[in-house]
Amino acid sequence: MTSPPKLLAARAGVAERAVESRHLRRVWGVPGTALGAVAWPPGWPARLHVRFGYWWQAHLLDCVLDAQLRSPKDARVALVQRLVRGIRVRNLVGWTNDYYDDVAWLGLALLRAEREVGIAKPNAIATIADRLRAGWTDHGGGGIWWRRDDDFKNVPANGPAAILFARLGARADLARARSIVDWVEDNLADPETGLVWDGLHVHPDGTIREVEKNFYTYCQGVVLGACVELGGRYQDKAARIIDAVDKHLATDGVLRGHGGGDGGLFSGILARYLAQAALRLDRPQAARAADLVFGSANAVWANRTAVVSGPLFGPEWSEPAVKGNGPERDLSVQLGGWMALEAAALLERDGIPPSRS
Repeated sequence: MTSPPKLLAARAGVAERAVESRHLRRVWGVPGTALGAVAWPPGWPARLHVRFGYWWQAHLLDCVLDAQLRSPKDARVALVQRLVRGIRVRNLVGWTNDYYDDVAWLGLALLRAEREVGIAKPNAIATIADRLRAGWTDHGGGGIWWRRDDDFKNVPANGPAAILFARLGARADLARARSIVDWVEDNLADPETGLVWDGLHVHPDGTIREVEKNFYTYCQGVVLGACVELGGRYQDKAARIIDAVDKHLATDGVLRGHGGGDGGLFSGILARYLAQAALRLDRPQAARAADLVFGSANAVWANRTAVVSGPLFGPEWSEPAVKGNGPERDLSVQLGGWMALEAAALLERDGIPPSRS
């Protein structure tokens, strides 16, 4: 007897087909390559990948890997291979760029590709890990820079780096991951809300010049993800972040958006790591994390609009998506919605029900 179809898995599959149909393109006609056009409908700059969106492509790769775990297919493994090759071809100068957050995201996606579908790029992962290790300095008390030759250290770079180091698992890398999370906690945790701020600027002598006290779902997601990976004493920090997100960055159980462009990915990132917390956190807040994922995914779906090849998601999940030239055109926004749906499908697959009434 076959199992009944899973509703959230079906929705994630529809999102997958829509994004791939509208956005996937070869890189300059090179066989065996694929990337996501950064906008839809794609004008000639998007068709030619004039604007690359390096870290968007890493999240596209992550979404395809999520889909493969949901519903394994040989064709999807082939797509992973094409995306990996497409990123390398389009990046021109190797696997890295000047932004430590960008390379950390690609490192995470490549590590998943190796471990989950057997597409291994060990030299690329080693190069990325070495770049991130070199990005740590004592300026501002520690932490990794946002980009090379800058004065800013932020959670968006340090969080995914900590997750990568934790997953690499070597003793020295685990120590690095703990040092990163401890540095964030010491310098960028808001004592009033329990959330983490964006980052800090430093003087040339290493003293802190200014703290950027913005709250982004992205930042909460990556610190949460690192805490879940590390476990132990970091579980309490993970639980605190979930409570704070529920109180300050969600409305009626739906994560708030951050517009288009890079912001289109922010809440999808948080949804991804909330799902990991729901599965792995040994705290009562695990159920709350699941509820935030389910509430957000249901809102993504309920507020979609229909265009060519399927649903179009909006940047603010609690509001109806709009056709036209707004942020809905951005690949990032569509990936954010797809990520939320895959996160909910993962919980559905593991038999975790929503508990919020």
